[in-house]
Amino acid sequence: MSQKQQPKPSTTGVKSKLHPRNRNKSRYNFKQLIEENPALKKYVAVNKYGSETIDFFNADAVKLLNQALLKKDYGIDHWDIPQDFLCPPIPGRADYIHHIADLLGNDDNENIPRGPRVKVLDIGTGANCIYPIIGCIEYDWNFVAADINPKSIQIATAITKANKLAIEVRLQRNPSNIFKGVIKADEHFDITTCNPPFHASAEDAIHANMRKVKNLSKGKATDSKGNKPITAVSFGGQHTELWCVGGEIRFVRDMIKESALFKKNVLWFSTLVSKEGNLKDIYESLRNVNAQQVKTIDMGQGNKSSRVVAWSYHTANERKNWRRGNG
Repeated sequence: MSQKQQPKPSTTGVKSKLHPRNRNKSRYNFKQLIEENPALKKYVAVNKYGSETIDFFNADAVKLLNQALLKKDYGIDHWDIPQDFLCPPIPGRADYIHHIADLLGNDDNENIPRGPRVKVLDIGTGANCIYPIIGCIEYDWNFVAADINPKSIQIATAITKANKLAIEVRLQRNPSNIFKGVIKADEHFDITTCNPPFHASAEDAIHANMRKVKNLSKGKATDSKGNKPITAVSFGGQHTELWCVGGEIRFVRDMIKESALFKKNVLWFSTLVSKEGNLKDIYESLRNVNAQQVKTIDMGQGNKSSRVVAWSYHTANERKNWRRGNG
């Protein structure tokens, strides 16, 4: 894709937990964001601390904020998803991309890889297609974005075409597979990314969101006007985006098992892991497939912490040769 000249980040006041290259590592500059998306203005208010913010319980406000951020900081003019699809927080998603850029750079004397020669596979990209969008804009990487939901594929394809991004969207036709049916026999990827379904059932997802709302609203599970119960719908997300049988740990275990079939096709595999308690079982699964290298990258945003677990079947020397184009 042809790179647009990127403006300065639309934020002020540093959030120290985010990656140094994250365009949203500082507080949102709502004046600039409203200039990009005037519809956001009616949702911005001053909180009790004297700072401008939005009601993050309001799905419309969150989507408008995302549209403004993507336009201002990433040059994305066309991004829209239906209300019942997951609307992800941009800063946290960007952090994942920056950290895997560092991971790839570690294999080449800390040279951060840029350009379309770097090929990335995003598993479960969703309608929002946010990881490929950020990776394309920040590093000019070439992406394949896969998902099992045909509607998500349709929406993500429309977004990538409208913004002329170097992203190929592929439908995973077998929900039981992760890499099989997506990675072609002669295809190679520098890294795979994934934000796996977090919950083990729809009921778990609903209850977890209600607990989150009550905690954030100090026990008052109502909307911004205080007169309507907040439900999981406020946060958006199809069932395939939020939950799967067995939850996060089963999905990641299945991913690790299947990754062994594609060790020659992929330099690094990676996944977001939200539950720290799952790490012990994940490390055991990685030992069972004889991964050569395993790395855990801690990330944080506000009071929330998560991590990326990455693994490779290649030795350090093999990874260096791969990164330098000699593999």
